[in-house]
Amino acid sequence: MPRSKGRPRLNGRRAGLAICASLSALLLAGGAHATGPERGGRPGAFDFYVLALSWSPGFCALSDKADEREQCRDGAGLGFVVHGLWPQHERGYPTDCANVPRNPSRAAVAEAAGLYPDEGLARYQWRKHGTCSGRSPSDYFADVKRARDMVTIPPQLQSPAGDQAFTPIDLERAFVAVNKGLRTDMMSIVCRRGVLQEVRICLTKDLRGFRTCPEVDRSGCRFGDLKVEAPR
Repeated sequence: MPRSKGRPRLNGRRAGLAICASLSALLLAGGAHATGPERGGRPGAFDFYVLALSWSPGFCALSDKADEREQCRDGAGLGFVVHGLWPQHERGYPTDCANVPRNPSRAAVAEAAGLYPDEGLARYQWRKHGTCSGRSPSDYFADVKRARDMVTIPPQLQSPAGDQAFTPIDLERAFVAVNKGLRTDMMSIVCRRGVLQEVRICLTKDLRGFRTCPEVDRSGCRFGDLKVEAPR
């Protein structure tokens, strides 16, 4: 007899495997969504902060618009600068929270003077992340300064004379060595194409200390050696 041209039947084992695969795909999709951004969240409803410190030489080396950024101009000589202070959930993070002023005053932004590479980034960070802090613009930017003051930069990265190379774990250990209470499971290293981009450190919601953050820690760079270019 000729074979049926209809859909082939699955035997019991194959059907079970197909169902399991479908369920696994749904669970993975749900997990990916859970760890992504949550737009329009409720201000103040988060678990901890992430302080993101951008390493300017690495950021500028791989930025598509480096020549347009004050951070990357010749002779700027910038090392670590504040990228942002981000409210974070244990899984995922809120952004662009509602019912909060979108445009902070100059006086508010001045609370974080000298921390961000430019005022435009400070304003953008307020809109995307600060609105979820549950704080006023002035208080949020004061918290940015407070968070930055909590972190000591390792000596070898304060005024390096030349390019260096670190493994991610050695870079984390360098921060741990000069920051009491910090551990390697409370931070992550961000890299791109083997170049250091950023260090992210997890802080308690009240900004009184460091804290563990499994999701942030797991997202860190896994390269063998990272190029850490010197400021220029």
